[in-house]
Amino acid sequence: MIQIEGKYYILNGVINNVEKQMNFSENSNASIYEVVRVINGKILFLEQHLERLFKSAEILGFKLNASKLRIVQDINILIGKNNCKDINIKLIFCDLDKEEQKSMIFCIKSYYPDEQMYEMGISTIIYHSEREKPNAKVGNNELREKINNELKVKNAFEALLVNKEGLITEGSRSNMFFIKGEFIYTAPPQNVLLGVTRNIVVDICKRLDIKIKEICINENDIYCLDGAFMTGTSVDVLPIRNIEKYNLDSANNPIINKIIKEYDNSVSKYLCKNKAIN
Repeated sequence: MIQIEGKYYILNGVINNVEKQMNFSENSNASIYEVVRVINGKILFLEQHLERLFKSAEILGFKLNASKLRIVQDINILIGKNNCKDINIKLIFCDLDKEEQKSMIFCIKSYYPDEQMYEMGISTIIYHSEREKPNAKVGNNELREKINNELKVKNAFEALLVNKEGLITEGSRSNMFFIKGEFIYTAPPQNVLLGVTRNIVVDICKRLDIKIKEICINENDIYCLDGAFMTGTSVDVLPIRNIEKYNLDSANNPIINKIIKEYDNSVSKYLCKNKAIN
């Protein structure tokens, strides 16, 4: 069942009150989704999210009928109607294999790490699984539920996905970066969902001459890491305190702190450049 925050949602381009019954399933065939973040009424890195949305459809062999302009207009309408300030908005497009495609745009319950989590880092676990089409943002509720249960049992924040070769590819809802010496390691583009925050961090590393290698690390090499962090729409750049039983002093790692500072600057510059929705 779709959980909606706020009084309004948009179904197939039409604004609806949440009290009105909807005829829409999140598990519809040939579907993709995207999540954007609203900060003080402004949509963060909107262009990059739209690019990934259309790329996901292309990877599945479909073409979105909706235009980027129409999608932006719908998001703006939703922000205005719900008076959104700081929240995440989910976009779902389904029946992509049909002439009459369906879409739903709505605010979702949003969780952002508190200051203490950035200062201390978060706990993570290993989970053996991999996405069938890693570059496409396609929902898998069954896998999501299994991982959530495992996180709850082990009191962890995120799960690192490990493929059949024993390589860590990405997080269950994030991208992963690992520090060893002066190098940063992250999975190559073809192996993961290319998160918007991930791409910005990669650009930051290149701009600051931080040595980055797009190579997967083996789960057996976790013990020799000097630090690690995850990236995502809701978490930004978040240090990792431990992976299973292996502890990391990521929150005090100078390379990670340098990246966090530059990423925060990038967010501030973007928000200053783009106007809030009236």
